[in-house]
Amino acid sequence: MIIGVPKEVKDQEYRVAVVPAGVKELTLRGHRVVVQQGAGLGSGIPDEDYKAAGAEIAPNAEEVFERAKLIVKVKEPVPAEYKMVRPEHIMFEYFHFASSRQLTEAMVNSGSVCIAYETVSGPGGHPLLTPMSEIAGRLSIQQGAKYLERTMGGRGTLLGGVPGVKSARVMVIGGGVVGTNAAKIAAGMGARVTMLDVNLERLRYLDDVMPKNVSTLYSNELAVADQLQRVDVVIGGVYISGRRAPKIIRREHLSMMPRGSLLVDVAVDQGGCFETTRPTTHSDPVFEEQGIMHYCVTNMPGAVARTSTFALTNATQGILLQIADDGWPDCVRHRPMLQDGVNVANGKVTHPGVAEAFDMSYTPVSEVLD
Repeated sequence: MIIGVPKEVKDQEYRVAVVPAGVKELTLRGHRVVVQQGAGLGSGIPDEDYKAAGAEIAPNAEEVFERAKLIVKVKEPVPAEYKMVRPEHIMFEYFHFASSRQLTEAMVNSGSVCIAYETVSGPGGHPLLTPMSEIAGRLSIQQGAKYLERTMGGRGTLLGGVPGVKSARVMVIGGGVVGTNAAKIAAGMGARVTMLDVNLERLRYLDDVMPKNVSTLYSNELAVADQLQRVDVVIGGVYISGRRAPKIIRREHLSMMPRGSLLVDVAVDQGGCFETTRPTTHSDPVFEEQGIMHYCVTNMPGAVARTSTFALTNATQGILLQIADDGWPDCVRHRPMLQDGVNVANGKVTHPGVAEAFDMSYTPVSEVLD
């Protein structure tokens, strides 16, 4: 099979979907890999390293899409790429379809097979989403600390405080991978952290393993409202596989919050868990609404591209090899964990969460395998 690795074109997206080690493994199995010129530079990987591993270098994305059957990316196609996607393509990348009807309809109309990293399932969760959730959770606190600074529009509060002055209050919504990593970093910086979730077993676990400056709270309307009245940073880390994120903080909640406090919506890729969320970029990451700062960058891990690229490819490489070796139908038949990853195939929506988001027809994956 010919595998194509185009350069990412999303705003300030510096990750790349395959590293030279992955190219080497693919070529050793008899596959060909076409990498767009400069695709790895943002992660510190020159074209020469890809060539040494056996890749062919293409001058542009059009040639990559033209030559390859299996297209491997990090982020979802942008409108300029839609026309390059053809029925014979297998697209393997993050899609987050539930946040964009335009993207969903474009991929349905393309006739391609779209396997989304974020919905591939496995023991304990989503193995291809986990590394980026770890990074995004940790980055959310890094960004939170920065945008609390008065010079950045925040309250002018130091996250960890100093002797004689209280540290900042951080509210983490969701006790999953994002929330756990956010809470660990915030606690390590000395903040007072409260984690909210509706899973009591998860809260018991977090209560056991988290530092003493992290407390847990069962999430409900009154608990959320109470915390918002004295919070400095809120991290939104709610994820429901393939579905739109629920709106935990509504527009009317903003009036409860101290002016200059910050909302960081890590769930923005799935539509966001704050009602006032709108997608932002690394070029223009924050906006203010009702005196509350919002950070809603849709590709947060792209800011630490080298770390993110190697963390992501560590997780994706095994499945990539399986798809290349067996083809996507046999791979899905023999590996149930991959079934949940097929969101769109042959002009049909094959994930119930995506169909639900846009009131579209749903077709089980099993019906498009025949």
